[in-house]
Amino acid sequence: MQPWMARVLTGAAKDRLIAAVQAAFDANEPDHKQEVQYYPAEFFEPFLGRRRKVGWDLYGRLGIARGENAKMKAQHRRNFQFFDAPVGIVFTIDRRLATGSWLDYGMFLQNVMTAARIRGLDTCAQAAWTHWHTAMRPVLGLADTETVVCGMALGHADPAAPENAMETERTPAHSFAQFAGFD
Repeated sequence: MQPWMARVLTGAAKDRLIAAVQAAFDANEPDHKQEVQYYPAEFFEPFLGRRRKVGWDLYGRLGIARGENAKMKAQHRRNFQFFDAPVGIVFTIDRRLATGSWLDYGMFLQNVMTAARIRGLDTCAQAAWTHWHTAMRPVLGLADTETVVCGMALGHADPAAPENAMETERTPAHSFAQFAGFD
C-alpha cells in the first residue's frame, strides 16, 4: 500500500520548520497529547535499562553529567535543527491506517537509511519530532489526516563529533531468538 509520505526539506523551507519547532521547544510547549503513543507510559525492564544506557552513554561522550539539565536540554534541542544536517525529512502517515501500515513504514524507513548509506550519506531517525506536531502542521501544511511518524537528518556525519563514534550495545541473538533444527 506504500503508506508513507515525506516532506524533504533544505534551505529556507527547513529553516522555517526549525524556527517554529525550536520556538515551541523554548517556550516549553510540547504537544502533551501525542497523536500516537510512541513509547509506553512507563518503561520497564529490560527496555528501561537499555534506554537509559544509550542516553547516559551519549551524554557521557558529550561531557554532560547527570543533573546538568540545561546541557541536556540544549542537546535535546539539537534534534529540532536536524543535528545541523543539510537535509531534514519529516515522515507522516494517514492516521486512519492500522498496525500493518506502521510495520510497513518501519521497513521503508530502514530502506531509506540503507539507501542513504550506500550513497555515502548518513541518517539519524528522530522520534523527538512527534512531540511537536502542532507547531509543525502550519509550516508543513499537514493534512488533518496526517500523523507525524518521525523526523530524519540526512547528510554527512562529522567524524570528529563524539556522538558519531558511539556504538550502542546490542543484545546477543540467543537472548531474543530461538533456533531450532540446526543440528
